[in-house]
Amino acid sequence: MSQQASRNSDRVVFKNEHPDLSHSREEILAGLQAPQKTVNPKWFYDEYGSQLFDQITRLPEYYPTRTEVAILTENRDQISARCGHGCVFIEPGSGSSEKVRILLDALQPSAYVPVDISAEFLQAAAFELSDEYPWLDIYAVCADFNQGWSFLDALPAGKRVVFYPGSTIGNLEPDLATEFLTRVRDMIGESGGALIGVDTHKSSDRLNAAYNDSQGVTAAFNLNLLRRLNELMGAEFDEDSFRHYAFYNVEARRIEMHLVSERQQSVRCNGATVEFSLGETLHTESSYKYTPQSFTALAEAAGLKLTQSWMDSDELFSVHYLERA
Repeated sequence: MSQQASRNSDRVVFKNEHPDLSHSREEILAGLQAPQKTVNPKWFYDEYGSQLFDQITRLPEYYPTRTEVAILTENRDQISARCGHGCVFIEPGSGSSEKVRILLDALQPSAYVPVDISAEFLQAAAFELSDEYPWLDIYAVCADFNQGWSFLDALPAGKRVVFYPGSTIGNLEPDLATEFLTRVRDMIGESGGALIGVDTHKSSDRLNAAYNDSQGVTAAFNLNLLRRLNELMGAEFDEDSFRHYAFYNVEARRIEMHLVSERQQSVRCNGATVEFSLGETLHTESSYKYTPQSFTALAEAAGLKLTQSWMDSDELFSVHYLERA
């Protein structure tokens, strides 16, 4: 892995493997032209979108982050023993790398590998982390981790552990979650592991409140996607013509986030026209919730086994350590 950036630390390596935007535009347009219009939630995360999500994690209604942080903090020694000191610790969708800070001193990894699609946000987070942990080797990779793991070939040797907190696994449809976990299984090999945060199935009232906060930050985060589409696609979305809508689909056991068209409208997008009728929605994110039993079944379908789990006393959130079956 070649050194591509060196600002304030010689222990940070940055590699940009951001996907070709021409392919991304094709993917986005296909989603916008589907019968149920949809956009992959990965496009939420430019620098501003990442900042908004960071704000969401601190909201009183948004329980997942503080609950997972408490689980990691209270069990860091057990978790670190499972992962193994000196491992190569890989975090897809690393964002601000906040949660890894809870484990670093106990874990003492040989390398930390944050992977994120937002290059500027990733670089800033990597250098900030390096200032705090000057002993830590950081290999920061700007990439869409759902489209390949070629960057792994340049990493140091050692036990590989994938850290996937925040219930990000819930953003994937179950069949795609199985595919992702299968790739994780192949990547970690016989000796590696995966530490995964999973949001649990619970009352609709608590879940609906978490995604419809009183300060409107989640709504701003959702609507910011339209600005992203305007930048990426040369589109002409008007944020004032859409509203945020999120609800818990009990039957599917998933939160759904949508943008609802407030009027009939035609939107120019990447040389095409996308038609919206009054009340039609753009599905921007799903967040599946799992019981321990249903997540165990998902892992087993990918050839992984749960070797240890940790939960809070109210069973709002869970953290699982997986190994190859």
